Amino acid sequence: MKTGAQLYTVRAYTQTESDFALTISKIAKIGYKTVQISAIGNIPPETVREICDREGLEIVLTHSNPDRILHDIKALIREHDILGCKYIGLGCMPEKYRTKEWLHRFMQDFREPAKEIAAAGKLLMYHNHNLEFEAFEAEQLPDAAPRKRIMEYLLEGFGPDELGITLDTYWVAAAGADVCQWIHLLKDRIPCVHLKDMQVKGMTSFMAPVMEGNLNFPGILKALEETSCEYLLVEQDTCQGSPFDCLETSYRNLKNAGYC
Repeated sequence: MKTGAQLYTVRAYTQTESDFALTISKIAKIGYKTVQISAIGNIPPETVREICDREGLEIVLTHSNPDRILHDIKALIREHDILGCKYIGLGCMPEKYRTKEWLHRFMQDFREPAKEIAAAGKLLMYHNHNLEFEAFEAEQLPDAAPRKRIMEYLLEGFGPDELGITLDTYWVAAAGADVCQWIHLLKDRIPCVHLKDMQVKGMTSFMAPVMEGNLNFPGILKALEETSCEYLLVEQDTCQGSPFDCLETSYRNLKNAGYC
């Protein structure tokens, strides 16, 4: 498994070409070898690839606009060819699909783009939050009598060659689910995983660098060794202090544990 940085963590520092170049240089100096492109500014993919190549960073995953996945997929695939990137990511389920009445439409709408992505030798990746662990009877789906989690409907609605899961350790725990159990359940669907930890202060939980919180990272990392996981991508949506310091702390802890 290769260790990388999810650029959403440093999104405030990737909105211009010059800021992006400086940020990529900083991430490479920390020691990361791969990155996920997410929430960057309007920078041409050729430039993004050139900057990352210059710093020795492989682009392994993106988070792409869901409207482009639905309506501009051919151009999006070409851009990922330029980036040298196999995995086309969806960062979150658009809000309209998150009900029992409309969940079936997600499968209907995204199935053809997923097939087109697969035909191009790539894979559509779905990034979970906690909302995918809500359970309900999806009224318009067949076999809808049992209560199932949204995640379970997604796994039934797409084949492994159509949809991978970018499992996010923090959000699984935030949903009250067992991270190691879900790693096992998704073992053939998780080429990319987001690593972030969870700390608490009083009654409030918040995101933390890897191995700086309360998640069972020795168990999580050991479980990932027995899966299809290729890339460990460090991410913090919010940071206590500098996001670059958070990325460096996570990298150092993973390196000390033998994962860099």
